[in-house]
Amino acid sequence: MTLFLQSEEVADLATPAEYVEVVREGYRQRGEGAQAEPRTRLNNADPPGFLTGYFAILPETGAMGGYTYAAGFGQQDAQFVLPLFDAESGELLSIIDGASMNPWKTGAAGAVGIDELAREDATELGIIGSGTQARGQLHGAAAVRDLERVRVFSPTESNREAFAAEMDDQLDAAVEPVESTEQAVSDVDVLITATTATEPVFDGEDLSPGTHVTAMGSYHPTNHEVDPTTVARSKYVPDLRGRIDTDAGAYRTALEEGAIEEGHVHAELGEIVAGAVPGRESADEITLFDSGGTAIETVAAAKLLYDRAREKGLGETLDISSASEAFPGR
Repeated sequence: MTLFLQSEEVADLATPAEYVEVVREGYRQRGEGAQAEPRTRLNNADPPGFLTGYFAILPETGAMGGYTYAAGFGQQDAQFVLPLFDAESGELLSIIDGASMNPWKTGAAGAVGIDELAREDATELGIIGSGTQARGQLHGAAAVRDLERVRVFSPTESNREAFAAEMDDQLDAAVEPVESTEQAVSDVDVLITATTATEPVFDGEDLSPGTHVTAMGSYHPTNHEVDPTTVARSKYVPDLRGRIDTDAGAYRTALEEGAIEEGHVHAELGEIVAGAVPGRESADEITLFDSGGTAIETVAAAKLLYDRAREKGLGETLDISSASEAFPGR
């Protein structure tokens, strides 16, 4: 029987630190050869929208699956569905409404990037963006570094003030709104961009030596939150190397403008987590984790939620036919 889990049922089943733990393990497996593919995206012109999906197999986690979602179209909204399979038997374990888990599993991927690439003594963080994804990123970051001060910028004053007040209550760090991207970027140890911008949201020349950048809001071949200067100054690490030819807009733009040459990719995140390639190698280098979203963190997080839901007796069982049942004469 397949377990159907609604978004609200899985919303509070795991802490940010627990998401980080399983996502780190998923990327370690990827670094040791686990299969994962970049997203496939089908764009629709009328009505405007896109359909996206991606997949991964995590053998040691014992799970495989993917993430499919439609965004835009007539309802101008998005819905997420996550099929989770047993990696040994192929059995469909669960179908999960993936809306509530989205910022937490994505934030966990960003946190793994911070843990591998930021300085160990990082305490000052800047964040550009004040939406749901920014919340997930900040909670993930706080799970891997002892943050003391966070500066948040968003173009809308009321949004950045509300975000700062909310996060200041939830985190040990002092969280404050700032009035410009320069204030969010200058002299921080970690910078996170979590926006829907199609153009760079800060000037790469403002980055101080030793800064780690997590860019997670752009996954389109031409959209880029970070400018070519940032890519050129940084040790560049994508979640999946295959993304640089499909939807890593920051890398593609830097390459096309001549800011970098082919081969600028240092490593995939999983290769660093697995110890196959070093991460940060000096206190002064600038590092960049380009997090476009993969099924690695999705499957890892989904298996955690599935196991917790079973322990708590949550969800509704569905009878999903196997091929042998549906096609007895095959």
